[in-house]
Amino acid sequence: MKLPCPLLEGVLLRRYKRFFTDIELPDGSLVTAHTPNTGSMKQCAVPGHRVLISRADDPKRKLKYTLELIHVGGDWVDTHTQRTNRVVEEALRNGWIEGLAGYAVTPEHKFGASRIDFLLEKQPEKLLLEVKNVTLIRGRETACFPDAVTTRGQKHLRELLAAKQQGFRAVIFFLVQRGEASEFAPADEIDPEYGRLLREVVAGGVEALAYKTEVTPVENRLGKQIPVVL
Repeated sequence: MKLPCPLLEGVLLRRYKRFFTDIELPDGSLVTAHTPNTGSMKQCAVPGHRVLISRADDPKRKLKYTLELIHVGGDWVDTHTQRTNRVVEEALRNGWIEGLAGYAVTPEHKFGASRIDFLLEKQPEKLLLEVKNVTLIRGRETACFPDAVTTRGQKHLRELLAAKQQGFRAVIFFLVQRGEASEFAPADEIDPEYGRLLREVVAGGVEALAYKTEVTPVENRLGKQIPVVL
């Protein structure tokens, strides 16, 4: 998926009130950028990290700038969670995900008390797929989710298990934005209940997939699959 163009480089000074970041531009000027990420951004929203931001000239916008990428551990990390599903949707529609090619793709399908990210249909099969954006690393190469306690994420796991029990194929899909990752595991030390539920639903037939992204200042696209370690 192509990123906004052009992007401006700066240095992150601070993140505050969840959706605000102060950025220093190369000429020394300061701007405040919107941060489209509700998570903790642990390891990413660190003062001193290089960032790339976009500018929008919409007079209705309170903030003209948007935080797009953060440079962490030698790689660009996409923390823009509103783009996460579009990256996965591009991969689904182009048949880039093994075992998920050839399906009709419908975003935002209501199931139970949730909206699951995608309904995939290929008669006679129906598949529900929920996507999670992963920006946290444990140790040197284990990507982890979540980076904060997520009751919403726990609810999604329960809904996927219910869908499986009702005859759907069900998939939890972890989109890993960290280039150094070689495997994925639940962040039990942050949200032990999420880890417990993830193992429970996988034992109940829900599939867990993890794929890395390939992020550059120009685009973010799906990369290679990595193992899920439970």
